[in-house]
Amino acid sequence: MASVLLRNIAKRYDDNEVLRNVNLDIADGEFVVFVGPSGCGKSTLMRMIAGLEDISSGDLLIDGARVNDVPSAKRGIAMVFQSYALYPHMTLYDNMAFGLKLAGAKKPEIDQAVKQAAKILHIDHLLERKPKQLSGGQRQRVAIGRAITRKPKVFLFDEPLSNLDAALRVKMRLEFARLHDELKTTMIYVTHDQVEAMTLADKIVVLSGGAVQQVGTPNELYHAPANQFVAGFIGSPKMNFLKGTVESADAAGVLVRFDSGDTQRVAVEAAGLQRGAAVTVGVRPEHLKVGAGTAGVVAKTMAVESLGDSAYLYAESAVAPDGLIARIPPLDTYRTGEALGVQANAEHCHLFDEHGQAFRRLSPHAKAA
Repeated sequence: MASVLLRNIAKRYDDNEVLRNVNLDIADGEFVVFVGPSGCGKSTLMRMIAGLEDISSGDLLIDGARVNDVPSAKRGIAMVFQSYALYPHMTLYDNMAFGLKLAGAKKPEIDQAVKQAAKILHIDHLLERKPKQLSGGQRQRVAIGRAITRKPKVFLFDEPLSNLDAALRVKMRLEFARLHDELKTTMIYVTHDQVEAMTLADKIVVLSGGAVQQVGTPNELYHAPANQFVAGFIGSPKMNFLKGTVESADAAGVLVRFDSGDTQRVAVEAAGLQRGAAVTVGVRPEHLKVGAGTAGVVAKTMAVESLGDSAYLYAESAVAPDGLIARIPPLDTYRTGEALGVQANAEHCHLFDEHGQAFRRLSPHAKAA
């Protein structure tokens, strides 16, 4: 196992800077997930740690040693890609043993490493099969097993579940969690799927536009996002955003007025915020209260999505450019075009300034009423 430290890491292609000023501390044995939209730089950052991309500036340390100029094979890492990259003419055993054979390991050592990895991954009964005889999930386990046999200091996973169907992705997420718990090795995992990030990570690194937006635990990112981008990216369905201006601010929070004339109190630390300042109120779908004719922001029903045990109501409102989403009881019914009133408790709301930066919530872990 090993720690991974990134200090002022940047990546440039000629004049195009794709990553800038990345500073991260990944502790020994930690499961860290890089997450963000396509093109944010997460896979490039992973490849720089792996030694597959040069570092334009900054320092990368693995287990305390600077490795900027150390070849990939000598960094003590093992990487699993989105593509399984298995040799089709080889058995599972030979696929998993191949790297050790190239390294000159002796046969008893290879045999022990392969069988131990296969047992951990529950594929020890499949070792004589070839890749074409396996399911997608089994092939992915072989690729992981090939990495395990090398006993690396750090595991790197680059979107390893992208080729699997939805049900198998859920199953493999549980396998990754179990694997980390059993091996206790430092793992860095790249995905664009925030559900994978929330369910797997000890710590999540959110990237956008080549920069780190926030680093924290899943709970910290969900309940205390640093900015509007993180708030909108983490959570499914996404957070609702309502644009308004400050009516008043004191130690108890902020009163926000919308163009409709309606107001919403937000429990955040923003005493001294100037009246008339442009702000955005954020509310998670589970905290948005909906009712016909109730007080609050006026909205109009667009559709209801029933999921059996719950339902989501989609509505349009003049103060919410991207519309509103509210979680409602599964048996509630609303007609398309029906007028609604929506509101939220002050302690459940988030507030962002005109630059998208979040104000600190007074009750970040308040339970739904």
